[in-house]
Amino acid sequence: MDAASPTLDHAFWITLAAIGGLLLLSAMFSGSETALTAASRAKLRALADRGSKAAERALRLTEDSERLIGSVLLGNNLVNILATSLATALFTRLWGDSGVALATLAMTALVLIFAEVLPKTYAITNPETAAMRASPLMAPVIRAFSPVVAVVQALVRAMLRLFGVRADPECKILAVREEIAGAIALGHHEGAVEKEDRDRLLGALDLGERTVEEIMRHRSEIEMIDATLPPSQVLEQALQSAHTRLPLYRDEPENIVGVLHARDLLRALYERIRTVRPGEDPFAAFSVLEVAMEPYFVPETTPLDDQLRQFLHRQVHFALVVDEYGVLQGLITLEDIIEEIVGEITDEFDIDDTPELERTPEGDWLVDGAMTIRDFNRTTDCSLPDEEANTLAGLVIHESQTIPEPGQVFSFHGFRFEIAERQANRITRLKVRPLEP
Repeated sequence: MDAASPTLDHAFWITLAAIGGLLLLSAMFSGSETALTAASRAKLRALADRGSKAAERALRLTEDSERLIGSVLLGNNLVNILATSLATALFTRLWGDSGVALATLAMTALVLIFAEVLPKTYAITNPETAAMRASPLMAPVIRAFSPVVAVVQALVRAMLRLFGVRADPECKILAVREEIAGAIALGHHEGAVEKEDRDRLLGALDLGERTVEEIMRHRSEIEMIDATLPPSQVLEQALQSAHTRLPLYRDEPENIVGVLHARDLLRALYERIRTVRPGEDPFAAFSVLEVAMEPYFVPETTPLDDQLRQFLHRQVHFALVVDEYGVLQGLITLEDIIEEIVGEITDEFDIDDTPELERTPEGDWLVDGAMTIRDFNRTTDCSLPDEEANTLAGLVIHESQTIPEPGQVFSFHGFRFEIAERQANRITRLKVRPLEP
């Protein structure tokens, strides 16, 4: 016992206590790193808005992620190396040269279990709570280590530049939009988000990435009225149309001079009928252009979210789309943009009963050639590319580099495309089927 007493002296117990304290600090650094990086900034912001000072402090710490990670890693490495050095000295004192190997094994087990896995598991299970608890402890540490971290960051960037890599301290690992879209897609894949909810949420997120040109009604499908026609014929065409807003042109369809709203036309004619004398023609001297609205033109490259804001700001629902030369390309309505979020909207006045997509007994999709690739992907959960074309017919023409004849078959992007119908130079119906893997 007397021989062992010098070994188990006060220095032994102080060193052992120091190792335990350093392991606790290592656990704090590891858990704080995981909590502050895994915590949802949206949830922290919601808590901060409700008056949580801890959440507001955690938000401030996560604003500069590079400084946060650098400080945490610096502190974690310092305490781990110091704890390992003390353990090596202590074990060497007890067991001689073999103490180095024993200290390595013992510290690896202790650091792995108590300073890494345990605190990080807790932090990833309750990231927001752990981040709020860690923030008052980490704030002074980050301030203390800031000068050293700044030097390390400058050195790291200089070394990366030698390899042609430029680090941007302001950039985020994932953009907020991409992070939200990824979470929605993952939730749908795991069954937590329904397909309809996924489509609506992703549709709203995609408005900023898509342009008016992608969803507009092409000019070949626009129903117009010649402004030079007699008012009675204009009224007849307006009543026969399924649309309430109709462009007016003069001389040629490219020359749009106004937009006629059926309600304005009927209201103006009703007022004339009430005021004319018996036997007088109510259409005499009636000018359609007097009740027409001024046409609203928008560029085809306008993002959909900007166009939606313009519709709401101007309190209009209808715009004519022109290209860079001012040539009419099509039209877009507020309903078209809303349909990109909520899906197809139909009412009792929609006269086209032909579905854009239906399934044949053979397992093919019989598709309208004018159906957009995006709508096809949303309906079928496929992933056809839409970078080079907006519609399925456009995709086939782009890939085949020709205007195919009915009956021709093409295979690309993992799908089989068969031309079912064609009118003039337009592919009107397609049969689409996924290729066997």
